[in-house]
Amino acid sequence: MNTFSTTEQNKRNNIFFILSGIFITNAIIAEILGTKIFEFDFILNFNMSVGVIIWPVVFITTDIINEYFGKKGIKKISYFTILLIIYVFIIIYMSTKLTPNNYWLNINNVDNHGNPFNIDYAYNIIFLQSTGIIIGSIIAFLIAQILDVIVFHKLKKMTKGKFIWLRATGSTLISQFIDSFVVLFIAFYLLAPNDKIWSLSQVFSVGFDNYTFKFIIAILITPLIYLVHYLIDNYMGEALAKKCKNRASNI
Repeated sequence: MNTFSTTEQNKRNNIFFILSGIFITNAIIAEILGTKIFEFDFILNFNMSVGVIIWPVVFITTDIINEYFGKKGIKKISYFTILLIIYVFIIIYMSTKLTPNNYWLNINNVDNHGNPFNIDYAYNIIFLQSTGIIIGSIIAFLIAQILDVIVFHKLKKMTKGKFIWLRATGSTLISQFIDSFVVLFIAFYLLAPNDKIWSLSQVFSVGFDNYTFKFIIAILITPLIYLVHYLIDNYMGEALAKKCKNRASNI
């Protein structure tokens, strides 16, 4: 078992603190913004959830935490993130039930074109996500993270610690394939209100676009993964970085 000196442990804690902050922040933002579907035209036409834009950051931090802190590290931060996501949704729900102030309603009673505008209704529609979306997001997130951990370490063991790009990108591509469809199926088909149910073809269409975008981004950000590895190794020092990776592989 690898042991760490006080100085080494402080450096490990600093890295874990930074990575965890980035991971949690982006995961929560992606969950909050994910209900909007937008069009993106670049060679092909994509119809995607806004949350997809932010998930690449979660990809990177997932793999980096996996690399230096092992299964235990990424599972711990994933479970904690789920609790925080639930907490955020509860607070948002409570905020939508508060009685709006008349002054706030009056100064926001028209839009930029002078048309009548109900700011309280808009606030509630934007922030008050359905139970299906919340459940779908949490289940998909949990499945994707657990799958990512398993595939990452399987590939790392198969390649004997070589080819960082293969285990990082490979685990992301497999886990996000599941995530891309599970969240949409649960949120917009299985548990959606009757008047908002998507067809299966729409679920697969948007899910395919989401995954295609994630696939492209996962490939493009591979150099960034190496850059982050370099920065962390440089901060820790070669000996400590190697010790962390060896311990992570054995956890």
